[in-house]
Amino acid sequence: MCTVCGCSDAKASIEHTHDHSHDHSHDHSHDHSHGYDHSDHHGYSHDRHHHHDHAPGDGGLVDCSANAAGQQIAGMSSDRIIQVERDILGKNNRLAADNRARFRTDDVLVFNLVSSPGAGKTSLLVRAVSELKDGFPIGVIEGDQQTSNDAERIRSTGVPAIQVTTGKGCHLDAAMVGEAYDRLPWLNGGILFIENVGNLVCPAAFDLGEACKIVVFSTTEGEDKPLKYPDMFAASSLMLINKIDLAPVLDFDLARTIEYARRVSPKIEVLTVSACTGEGFAAFYAWIRKRVAQMKPTEMAVSG
Repeated sequence: MCTVCGCSDAKASIEHTHDHSHDHSHDHSHDHSHGYDHSDHHGYSHDRHHHHDHAPGDGGLVDCSANAAGQQIAGMSSDRIIQVERDILGKNNRLAADNRARFRTDDVLVFNLVSSPGAGKTSLLVRAVSELKDGFPIGVIEGDQQTSNDAERIRSTGVPAIQVTTGKGCHLDAAMVGEAYDRLPWLNGGILFIENVGNLVCPAAFDLGEACKIVVFSTTEGEDKPLKYPDMFAASSLMLINKIDLAPVLDFDLARTIEYARRVSPKIEVLTVSACTGEGFAAFYAWIRKRVAQMKPTEMAVSG
């Protein structure tokens, strides 16, 4: 097991669009080689320095970072563990910077939606893109370990979506996002939503080139989630507390949840929403439009 996450030789499959009008070329003089073996048109072999040393015949994963005994079993020193982590995140961060430059050139605002499984991230996104699509060009990149169910739900709204199936991988990375972005129609002046794999741990460490992370938290998860998974809440600019319509029947303490989140990240913004009833979405859209307005002066200054 690498020290960043539990992915072991994960193979991602990025969906090929059959409608070629959705394919476009972001030729901004970038090297788009992400270290994938393209010999298989649907399977990508990650060359991301994921060197995993396991005990002979262990048949599984060893948490090398847990303690010295675990390191001895895996045959890895602390120095090697640190170096592997640096290699993984260093390469990802370079590709994320490439993505960010491409998004800036295309004048695209990118949000990385993260949550635990079942928080209602997809339902929230389906409502949001349905109601925003007339005001902005919108595209979606969907990340899941298996199935294209969520991408199909997004497409049913008329918004283009590309599915990234990560297999054993527990998060999206910058290379996957760059490949998927190439398969979307041009979103000039629009918004790209990235729905990450349901996981409150590993996606916190991986920059995808987004403007910011939005953590979707459900009232059904318990108030202490920000304290249990502090890295994710610290990395997010906005916390959307979803399923707020259920709060009265769950004995949910909203004030305590917000206090815990701000204990981890004092500047995090918080909005309450219900993907089911639409409550709070007007405030969410106002937040998005504010981010769009903040981006425009920067883009004009760069172009000037």
